[in-house]
Amino acid sequence: MDALYLLDCYIKEFEATVKDVTDGRFVILNKTAFYPDSGGQPHDLGVLIKDGHEYPVVYTRKMDDAISHEVTITGPGLAVGDQVTGRIDWNRRYHFMRSHTACHVLSAVIHKKTGALITGNRIGDAKTRVDFSLKDFDRSQIKSFEEKTNEIINQEIPVEIKILPREEALKIPAIVKLKMELPEIAEMRIIDIVGFDAQACGGTHVRNTGEIRAIEVIKAENKGKNNRRIYFRVETAD
Repeated sequence: MDALYLLDCYIKEFEATVKDVTDGRFVILNKTAFYPDSGGQPHDLGVLIKDGHEYPVVYTRKMDDAISHEVTITGPGLAVGDQVTGRIDWNRRYHFMRSHTACHVLSAVIHKKTGALITGNRIGDAKTRVDFSLKDFDRSQIKSFEEKTNEIINQEIPVEIKILPREEALKIPAIVKLKMELPEIAEMRIIDIVGFDAQACGGTHVRNTGEIRAIEVIKAENKGKNNRRIYFRVETAD
């Protein structure tokens, strides 16, 4: 399976072949731009189209080495060998791309200031949360994190995707900001906010920090010993 979003997050529509269908509604393609629910980023929605007939994609998930698209069964259904067009719900995806890149900027700002690692995150429609391994923070710190994050965003820094051998990637300082064990993989996908931060990540991102526009921290709370949570939202896109 070829996950097209790994190298190009801006693919909105693509052509593919159906490789497998289970129970009529779980569809695996030979390639896909649909992002599966993983890494704190929600799954894509959209449609698969065959001969003008649309099959809504209501859920996308990783399944072993494949990505499974759960579709609403309408008409005759899809079969192995069918040629389909996949179309992403772009407004939803782009919002998540902006929010995910904002997570990287915010987490890098906090890491540079405090050394804190990410202990959890979840990107949402209305707000996004990020958990950090911080002992404490106060209102002035949170405001400074927000201001510095928006300062970086406003610099309109290019964001690049790089695939590097594991050993080479791990030589980059603070390349992993998650407080969890790194899986044993031969290559690592790096999201490089050029000159500011590089993080290992499998999610979708914008090409320039300026696309985020700005973030607003809307809430902060304690989530147990040495764990603090920040909620933020991104400014509405045009």
